[in-house]
Amino acid sequence: MPIDVERARRDTAGCTAVTHLNNAGASLPPRQVVDAVVRHLRLEEANGGYEAAITETDRIEHVYGAVARLIGAGPQEIALQENATRAWDMAFYGLRWQPGDRILTCRSEYASNAIAYLQTARRYGVRIEVVPDDDHGQISVPALRDLIDERVKLIGITHVPTQGGLVNPAAEVGRVARAAGVPYLLDACQSVGQLPVDVHEIDCDLLTATGRKYLRGPRGTGFLYCSDRLLERLEPPFLDLRSAVWSGPDSYRIRPDARRFESWENGVAGRIGLGVAVDYALDLGLPAIEQRVTALADGLRDRLRALPGVRVHDRGARRCGIVSLTVAGHDPAELVEELRARRINLSVSAVGSARWDLAERDLESVVRASVHYYNTEEELDRLCAALPAPRPN
Repeated sequence: MPIDVERARRDTAGCTAVTHLNNAGASLPPRQVVDAVVRHLRLEEANGGYEAAITETDRIEHVYGAVARLIGAGPQEIALQENATRAWDMAFYGLRWQPGDRILTCRSEYASNAIAYLQTARRYGVRIEVVPDDDHGQISVPALRDLIDERVKLIGITHVPTQGGLVNPAAEVGRVARAAGVPYLLDACQSVGQLPVDVHEIDCDLLTATGRKYLRGPRGTGFLYCSDRLLERLEPPFLDLRSAVWSGPDSYRIRPDARRFESWENGVAGRIGLGVAVDYALDLGLPAIEQRVTALADGLRDRLRALPGVRVHDRGARRCGIVSLTVAGHDPAELVEELRARRINLSVSAVGSARWDLAERDLESVVRASVHYYNTEEELDRLCAALPAPRPN
């Protein structure tokens, strides 16, 4: 069924206040999510934090099942985290490395992941190799296949990059990884919530995502998927009494499920809100969400290309809800601030967030407009009308 846009906007208080086109940063949450978070905070206020958590045990456990349904996993394969970066770090730093091991990644990789690769290369003598792009600007699957040998210990890519609308061919990469027996870590921070994502179809071993972006959940929430087939090969980089049991005076036992990657203290209200956000997305249906988001983004690109001095920088054979642009003679950061003052929310992707990609294209930064299903054609027109005239360079 198509998205009921008017209902979605009624559920979203922020739609009456701003034109929000920064959904790849943090979406406007629906009232159902906000109500769930506030309700739990009120329980903590009235009864105490531990007592509130005990009362809401079923709601907390529900989150694992909801996230599992969202990505086609089992609840035992899900660990809840404070954010996507912490989820990614818990997976990546749980791998074991030897000098000469190789990591294969993509040109559109995100800065936090690239920095972790570089630290590991410095610490263990690991080699990082960036797989070339294909003619569409996405990771070249044939080039990836050609780079595989027995020293490759990880394939790690970003599904949807921070700096543009391309969707990397995650399932095709998964087939290469599975044939070679190489662990595959997918950063799905920007794709979960706007695209259908199924870990068995993609065939990844590890996947990470956040709550605040296209899922429309609270900030400070995220999750890690770790497949059963890889779980016993990973030891979390740190443990506590949530992730392990102190089994004797000088011994401990790590949990047998993905919750070995969690820690004891967490924001319970946010996690409950994340579960509600996942339920909301599942109720709408990810295919319907993708159809709506993709159509809006394509329409925005068409509008922008018709404007003098505006360049659209998105790449990829398949594109999603993120639109990257520049306006001749205007600094992207200053432009975003000017538009925010007019209640139009955008963001900036700078070279420091995607150096292997943006620097290669001689781009210091781009304006990022990221649409969601609750946005309207009128809001896209409002953005285009608000863009300034080009200036001579």
